[in-house]
Amino acid sequence: MKLKIKKELLLDGLNKVSKALSVKNLVPVLQGIKFDLTKKGLTLTASDNDITIQVEIDNCDDMVIEKEGSIIIQGKYILDIVRKLPDEYINIEVVDELKITVYTDNSEFNLNGINKNEYPSINLDLSKNPLNVNSRVFRNIISQTSFATSADESRPILTGINFKITGDIMECNATDSYRLARKLNNLSESVDDNYNIVIPSKNLLEFIKIMDEGEDDIELHIFNNKILIKYKNILFQSRLISGTYPNTANLLPDEFVLNIKVNVNDLYNVIDRASILTSDKEKNIVMFEVEGNKLFVRSNSAEIGRVEEKMNIEKDNNENIKISFVAKYMMEALKSFDDDEVTISFVGEVKPIILKSTKDEGLTQLVLPIRTY
Repeated sequence: MKLKIKKELLLDGLNKVSKALSVKNLVPVLQGIKFDLTKKGLTLTASDNDITIQVEIDNCDDMVIEKEGSIIIQGKYILDIVRKLPDEYINIEVVDELKITVYTDNSEFNLNGINKNEYPSINLDLSKNPLNVNSRVFRNIISQTSFATSADESRPILTGINFKITGDIMECNATDSYRLARKLNNLSESVDDNYNIVIPSKNLLEFIKIMDEGEDDIELHIFNNKILIKYKNILFQSRLISGTYPNTANLLPDEFVLNIKVNVNDLYNVIDRASILTSDKEKNIVMFEVEGNKLFVRSNSAEIGRVEEKMNIEKDNNENIKISFVAKYMMEALKSFDDDEVTISFVGEVKPIILKSTKDEGLTQLVLPIRTY
């Protein structure tokens, strides 16, 4: 294998596939990136058995292919070398089958490679009927729901985002049993098969890191135990989490005793200040009290002191309410709205708090209250 390639082209591909490298992986070959060079171009592949990322760099004016071949190169080292070399073009050559030379006019690195046959067999075949989703829409789904997934591996199903696809509706849910994030989206076309799958949240977060800000469609290829996402020149494969996702639909009430409208940024900042007086940010409890057209936000700590803030609100009736919740959960819910105003709906003092966007009808956030008496 012998190749001359523009540094920024190679570095972009290496940065993307390196998201699938695991430093903790005990299988040495999976700490490497597989290089496959043909007349068509260079294909880079990395996997940690949980996710697999493949990037295809088509033959172009920015590369010269002198000899085809395949080799596995230690991911950490090739990435560092390419990143730190100052030259515009980089040469990679395999000599004596497993010896790799990476060189420019002024630098030369010699690395030990791994035989391509040691790499595990990975099936990245596409399905016949993929789902097409706008990349911006998909990116928003992940950012508006992933924070509500659980980090507790004792209930694996809650560490993922649940995708339910029926007809032309895609419903995405995330919950850690203390809160719920739900996003509904209309697909551009109806699907024949119904899907109900759970994708690990951390894997989806890795995927959106390698997306750009464009509006290209992505293809979702759904299989029994995995999902393959095709985006531009990238294939991203993740396992699915097996099990039955809890029915979250019955958590959302239909009737409310009180609805208030507030400015998202103002409320976020008020809760942020109210949560200063605590020694434990994770469990800091804040109280809402609606009196007239004022919202009082209070927090107190026996060791530190107490704080009270108030702000003007719009409300739909004369009801008043007192309710407490974990500040972190409410702040993360508020942060998910790309809107100036949000409607907060109350059912009772120990019933779920519902947040809805005034602009995006598909986004709902739910926060469970904390009993403080």
